[in-house]
Amino acid sequence: MSEVTVRVAEDPDDLEACFAVRKEVFVVEQQVPQDLEYDAYDAGAVHVLAVRDDGTPLGTGRLLTGAAAAAKNGGERGIGALGRLAVRRTARGLGVGARLVAAIEDAARARGLTAVDLHAQTHALGFYERLGYEVYGPVFPDAGIPHRAMRKPLV
Repeated sequence: MSEVTVRVAEDPDDLEACFAVRKEVFVVEQQVPQDLEYDAYDAGAVHVLAVRDDGTPLGTGRLLTGAAAAAKNGGERGIGALGRLAVRRTARGLGVGARLVAAIEDAARARGLTAVDLHAQTHALGFYERLGYEVYGPVFPDAGIPHRAMRKPLV
């Protein structure tokens, strides 16, 4: 595979690419209703984008901070919330997801956060565990898909 770059999505074209990947993975592939996939948190989130050297978008994810993250993690403001991690089917198994998670963790550290929480689809628990996340709490449904809460302290 060609070279992959992961960067914070700061311009409108990058954000459009992030939303296109999410639509492909969540709305089309996993059949999450579009009105659930895009939410009010998108406007204030830090979005990251993975692209091939030819500019093809491969994956995305977002980091919520402050009150938005606290709404997801039980009220703890010093903890970020990783979410909407999506990798296109053609790029899975190539390390793109791990690089996106690392970029989100770097963004969290840069903002002085002490940990990152996420809500993982249960089939993806092993992926996040390999990256240092630990499960807590019961299984719960999100958009009709079973999830578990996970957390990783940032050092």
